[in-house]
Parts: sequence; structure tokens; C-alpha cells
Amino acid sequence: MRRWLPHAIRGICMGSADVVPGVSGGTVALVLGIYERLVATIHHCASAAGHLLRADLRGVRERLRQVEWAFILPLLGGIAVAFVTLARVIEVLLEDHPVELAAVFFGLVAASGWVALGYLKEPDARLIPVALVSAVITFLVLGLRGDDVTDPSLLVVFGAGALAICAMILPGISGSFILLMIGLYEYMIGALNDRDLLVAGVFILGAAIGLALFSSVLDRLLRDHHDIVLAAMIGLMVGSLRVLWPWPDGTESAAIEAPPSGEWLIPLALALAAAALVVAVGLAARRRPA
Repeated sequence: MRRWLPHAIRGICMGSADVVPGVSGGTVALVLGIYERLVATIHHCASAAGHLLRADLRGVRERLRQVEWAFILPLLGGIAVAFVTLARVIEVLLEDHPVELAAVFFGLVAASGWVALGYLKEPDARLIPVALVSAVITFLVLGLRGDDVTDPSLLVVFGAGALAICAMILPGISGSFILLMIGLYEYMIGALNDRDLLVAGVFILGAAIGLALFSSVLDRLLRDHHDIVLAAMIGLMVGSLRVLWPWPDGTESAAIEAPPSGEWLIPLALALAAAALVVAVGLAARRRPA
């Protein structure tokens, strides 16, 4: 239990972030110091599935031996618990306290970008253009919004799962916000709250296949071009702050406005508190790797 519980708590933190449009579970994994370990573990699982499809049982066994089960199973369990238990809570908070919630996660993501700088192995000036281009592209893309889809086909749900999961493991890009952009966020939150097992199952299947394909590419990129990839991820986090700007509502509007007079103090305090927490957790994670 002493080995599993910390990973389950990390999973709950990641799942809680993924439920919020604009916040990525990958951001939390990076702050907690488990991001590359997570990508590598997912890659091993995906490789095992690939060997299974080719009926290469020896390859399956070899790949499964490389999987850190004591790490990934409690982590996934924590993510699942967060999705099932917090979906309704987040839905209510988004409706009743959108400014305060956006401010908390604005501070979280902004500080996460600063923490991520500490994971660069050889920081130098060539990484600055990479981060800037990534930030600008992310900022522009996240200004897009789609109309809500009320009755999507299962094929659309499958594709949405594959697309959202890729965003969920990238720091700075939220799988929930991708769903919001394509008009499926409210539909999927409703399906979770209503325990619609068919829709949830199809979405999970799409997510599993998308994750298997994307994790292999990401794992190789992190091994071969670590700092360039990390600089791009820092840019993703900076650009994603657009959708977390609290005024008028960072989760539902692309507009960026100045805070109303006299209404900025509490959101600012919440943002600073969240940022301080992230910095503290990030420093602790670096001193004591997961």
C-alpha cells in the first residue's frame, strides 16, 4: 500500500485536471516528475498490444515485463476515481464559480511552465524560438470553438476519444478542451454522469488506440530530442493560458478582457496560491523522484 498509494494520489490529481477544460493531466504529471516515466510505460503497453496483434506471444511477454505495473495500475485507478467522482463537482463549479476555478488553474498552469524549465537537460537560446512558436500556435488554435453536438454517432465518439487522449498526455493541452472545441464536452460529461456504458466504452476504446499510436511517437521524440520536445511543451502550457483567463469565463469564451473593477483580488489570490503550491510540489518532486 505504501508503494501504490502515492501513485494513486498522483492519478487522482491527473484525473482531476483532465476533467477541467483547459488543463492537462500531462501538466500535472510533468510537475510531479513522472511524465517521461508515464510515456515510457504507455509505450511498453502499446508495444505489447502490437505484438499481440501479430500473434508474437514471446514479444508480448518481453514487453509486459518492462511495464512498471506497481506504477501504472494505481495511477490509472486514481485517474478513474477522479473522473467518476469529480465530473459532477467540476460541472457545478464551472457553472457557479467559473472565474475562481479558472483563476486557480491559470496559476497552476503558469507555474507548471516555470517548473518544467528545471527539467531541461541543456538549456540554451535555440530552444526559445521553439517555445515561442509553440505558444503562439497554441494560443491561436485554442481561440476556436465548435457548436455543441447533441447526438453524435459512436464513430464520432470513438474519434473524439482518440483525439482527446493525445491532448491529455501533452502538458498544456487539455483533452477536455479538445472536446469543448469539437462540441462534445457537455455530451461526454453527461454520459459520465448518466453512467452511459456504451458511449463511455466506445470513447475509452478510441482513447486506447489513439494512446497506443501517439505514445510510441512521443516516447521516441523524448529520447532523441528531449530538450526540443520539452521546450515545445512549455510553449503549449504558455499558449494554453488563453482558455484559463478568468474574465469573462476562461472555459467558455475566446475573448480576453480586463478584470472588472474590484473583482480581481480574490481570483488573483487564488491564482497565486495555486502557483505557490505547484512550485512547492515541483521542487519536492525533483528532490525526491517518484
